[in-house]
Amino acid sequence: MNEPMAGGRYLGQQPSRRAVLGSVAGLGLAGLAGLPRTPAPRTQPRAAAALSNLQLAGQRVISSYSGLTPPQSLFNDITAGQTAGVIFFGGNISSDTQIAGVITQLRQAQAQSPIGVPLLLMTDQEGGEVRRLPGAPTLSEKQIGASSNPVAAATSAGTGAGQNLAGVGMNVNLAPVLDVYYKSGNFIDQYQRSYSNNPSVVSECGQAFITAQQATGVAATAKHFPGLGSATKNQDTDTGPVTLTVSLTKLHTIDEVPYPTAVSAGVKLVMVSWAIYPALDPQLPAGLSPAIIGQELRGRNNFTGVTITDALEAGALNAFGSTGPKAVTAAGAGMDLILCSAQDVTQAEAATSALATALGNGQLDPSAFNAAVNRVTALRAGLF
Repeated sequence: MNEPMAGGRYLGQQPSRRAVLGSVAGLGLAGLAGLPRTPAPRTQPRAAAALSNLQLAGQRVISSYSGLTPPQSLFNDITAGQTAGVIFFGGNISSDTQIAGVITQLRQAQAQSPIGVPLLLMTDQEGGEVRRLPGAPTLSEKQIGASSNPVAAATSAGTGAGQNLAGVGMNVNLAPVLDVYYKSGNFIDQYQRSYSNNPSVVSECGQAFITAQQATGVAATAKHFPGLGSATKNQDTDTGPVTLTVSLTKLHTIDEVPYPTAVSAGVKLVMVSWAIYPALDPQLPAGLSPAIIGQELRGRNNFTGVTITDALEAGALNAFGSTGPKAVTAAGAGMDLILCSAQDVTQAEAATSALATALGNGQLDPSAFNAAVNRVTALRAGLF
């Protein structure tokens, strides 16, 4: 989930993770917050031991699709208990009523599955240029950080984002961005996606946004750990490898400063960057690094919630193989959820199959695998 560049996940003509909602900016806003939530099934969650390897694997994979109508294969995967959730893009949305109707259908498929907890239904609703739904939050993070009362503005944005997503039945927002930008106009600042170049301001705003949004019942995701604030304008992990030669001191006194505050606020998910940080691991992107996930995020920053990858199809991972090997490497490194956001259901199916095989042949440790599934299940059990 990097910058809104053309063809990337946030912005541009391709309806990708970076695509803003420009294509649906004219949608009517009436009724967004007032749409009824579809109640999720509240049957007892099935114990991990009772699930097949494919079903266990599916609990760690987020799927995606193109166009306005999900393919039958996605409904089949959900009903079979082989998908944990879905990420939505601008190209999946023509109106608030339309996407709410799609989500109702997805929830109905989930109600027929052996998994007794709600799907994770997510999007990128950061504010400003990076939005999938029209409406709140309209201010960018930079506008919030530069306002006369940043904490109040971030609180309002968090409430607005949560109500907006909940109004159409979504329950996870891949926001807020907690990157602390180093230079004006750089990778994360050029689209005003960072609250500030002051880590204290980012911490305060992030905490306010997370607290307010999660009070609406929508889970928040702090991103992109340990930070993309030092990336130059053209250092985009969506398009290729990125190495950020930031010192350990700067990582600890600038980039990672907002995370203990976010953890204290109870943030439900953390998204890990695909950049390489030689000060922490000289070889592996953060989201494939057991040292960064296990020691830095879970150890030093005491995060016990759900970890989620950035887009598995990102160019930064081209050297690490196809979908299956990348998913297995990420899972083995400690990523709980694998984000398959290429808008093609077969990507998620390939990831699920590879994870199931790796679990069955012992490549992935069963106890660690089940612990990840249990973290994801606990998150889902607490959502609507």
